[in-house]
Amino acid sequence: MLRVHFSGPDLARVRIAARPDVLWETVLSFHRLRDRRPGPAFGKWRTEARSRLNGETRLLAPLVPTRGYFPDFLTPAEGLLGIDEGLEAVRATPPARLHAELSRLPATRPLPSWLRALSEGDNAALGRLTGTLQSYYENAVAPYWPRLQARIEADRAARGRALLDGGADHLLATLPPTMRWRPPVLEVDYPADRDLFLNGRGLLLLPSFFCRRTPVTFYDPDLTPVLVYPVEHPAPRLVTPAAPVHASLGKLVGRTRSAILHGVGGGCTTSELARRVDVSLASASQHATVLRDAGLLLTLRHGNAVLHTLTPLGAALLRGGPEVDVRGVDTRGLEIRGLELKENEELGAREAEMRGMGAREVSVREVDA
Repeated sequence: MLRVHFSGPDLARVRIAARPDVLWETVLSFHRLRDRRPGPAFGKWRTEARSRLNGETRLLAPLVPTRGYFPDFLTPAEGLLGIDEGLEAVRATPPARLHAELSRLPATRPLPSWLRALSEGDNAALGRLTGTLQSYYENAVAPYWPRLQARIEADRAARGRALLDGGADHLLATLPPTMRWRPPVLEVDYPADRDLFLNGRGLLLLPSFFCRRTPVTFYDPDLTPVLVYPVEHPAPRLVTPAAPVHASLGKLVGRTRSAILHGVGGGCTTSELARRVDVSLASASQHATVLRDAGLLLTLRHGNAVLHTLTPLGAALLRGGPEVDVRGVDTRGLEIRGLELKENEELGAREAEMRGMGAREVSVREVDA
């Protein structure tokens, strides 16, 4: 078990990573690639990724064992900025740190010659490592990044809502079951028994798609404290489209708008919503506008982006229960009726446009004949 010890200043410095970390996902996906039982969330991904890889697995295997320790320098903080920035930070790792961290790898078998050279700070070996990581990322992670990002954004929305509702204490108390908040200690399921004292540095919570079963943190307690934890995987596989929406709601407002309502979750921007529902940015914006006009969404501007959240009426619609206004009148039917009328108007316009296109196509074909 890992015990993370908080002080008052640490609670004030708890934060949620703003985006997925490219290098954490890359390294953890390499673990999933070699799982004996990958589970339904990773089975298809593993098959597809293996078909694209060419030698990267053989090179990385001694550096990232199937279980236990792997070097901290593989996952620098710059991984949150993107693959180029992350790999540049790996290239800048001081030779002394390379030697210290590589020496902790299990001595079950001798290290290959290129890793021995890497432990001595050899620039060519360091270039080989970053090139291998780049190639692995491009073949095994990058093609799935939109799905991965959507799942992590959904988790971030839920954690952000918990933080807004009850502060850091509520956020820590509502983390996944592998973590249990017993103030002032966060108990974490972990393969080794250790204590991590934050000492006023706070904690960065990093949701991860490829993290599985138990959370992960740095071996070195002096590094900026990070706790990587697995997101939920309700979809059966990584490449599956957005989760199916409630059939009755889909019949009422249309499948796409039903998916939009489900996709908003605890709140998201238009770009996040488009990724979650797998539609274009313009389509997500258009459907959100219709749902906002019907009173189901609330949209607030936040800097250069807009944040969509469910209204009480929208949340009640997803739950299937009526929304009652302060005078005790059921307002849901009025709002949805307006939405149905708008949907029918748009459908009629599209049908008229298609009829016109069909007539023009017939004329062209007759001329061509």
